[in-house]
Amino acid sequence: MKRLLIAAALALTAAAAALSSEAGAEVVDAQGNGFEVRREAVLNAPADKVYAALIQPSAWWNKDHTWSGSAANLSLAAMSGGCFCEKLPNGGSVLHMTVVYAQPGQGLRLFGGLGPLQMSGASGHLGWALAEKDGKTTLTQTYDVGGYMKGGLDKLAPVVDQVLSEQFDRLKLYVETGKVP
Repeated sequence: MKRLLIAAALALTAAAAALSSEAGAEVVDAQGNGFEVRREAVLNAPADKVYAALIQPSAWWNKDHTWSGSAANLSLAAMSGGCFCEKLPNGGSVLHMTVVYAQPGQGLRLFGGLGPLQMSGASGHLGWALAEKDGKTTLTQTYDVGGYMKGGLDKLAPVVDQVLSEQFDRLKLYVETGKVP
């Protein structure tokens, strides 16, 4: 199952690249025991609007990167201890990450493992920092992952970077236009 998910994520790399904006994305560091990916862009919207969109992943997250196949099943309770969760068919559910910091208009930080990381001994910190100037917001997204995954986490870093970059681009598009593909 883990190999299938990784293979699917690799296949989506090209699709994620197609949505790439002027935002800079990079694998900051990648080692066998962990990695950091980062993305930053200026959004044509005030920080309160960016934050309001950020905490509604069901509006912008790609359904192809959900367990249920529907972004409408995603929810995020933007308060410490809150859940970035997903409803599954037949009453099932997934806790993707837990909110550890929520400050409207300024930042949001979550802890846990996304996608195939849930099936390993790895977890991470996904954070968004917002800085508003002249009605525009610089949004910085980082995901720091550490722990154990057979074969090394460094091999997964480029795939995670592409998948999170796609989500970032979709969030930017949603904030600025109210729509996503």
